[in-house]
Amino acid sequence: MQFTISLTMTIATIILAAGGSTRLGGEPKQLLTKDGTTLVRHMAEAALSLQTGPVLVVLGANQDRILSELTDLPVYIPINPDWREGLASSLRVGLNRLCDEPVDAFLVVLTDQPYVTAELLQQLISTQQHTGRGIIACRYGEFGHLGVPALFDIRYRSEFMNLSGDTGARKLIQQYANDCTEIPFPLAAIDLDTWQDVDAWRGTQRIKHIDQDGE
Repeated sequence: MQFTISLTMTIATIILAAGGSTRLGGEPKQLLTKDGTTLVRHMAEAALSLQTGPVLVVLGANQDRILSELTDLPVYIPINPDWREGLASSLRVGLNRLCDEPVDAFLVVLTDQPYVTAELLQQLISTQQHTGRGIIACRYGEFGHLGVPALFDIRYRSEFMNLSGDTGARKLIQQYANDCTEIPFPLAAIDLDTWQDVDAWRGTQRIKHIDQDGE
């Protein structure tokens, strides 16, 4: 697929926040904090700052606890009752919520990649506008795989609706590599699946703060 460039695209953001954080013993990774802000709110605020279209935060496990972080933000919050199925079910819930929205493309974002920023999401959008490609994905390091955050033309919606289980955006990125352009994002490889991941990330954050304070 090859798509024309549009500088007036409406781009939605689907933030996947429905998982049960099983490898954290059920403690919601969405509520881990970075600089005093929970990750789920950080992602929502970053997406909202783009002002490119609707922002959806798909919830499932621990929805009541996570919802309190979002109630004052202008985001849609669809609930995925089948969150145990995996990523595919949350993607379907998010895209179903967009059925009646005039959307040209959508970003797929996770909540456990703490180094995702509004600037990175804007880079994905800018790259699409310059290349006209239907998929813009992040390269995880020099030799890493391509993955999310990623931008997809809305024409890929039907492909997502056919996914199942814990299969997410990476499968379609691989399948349609000829329609994909990449941007470098080495820090995408840092996600917070286990307490070991969290401890390593927090250690890095402490070093960063010490350097900034000059101590």
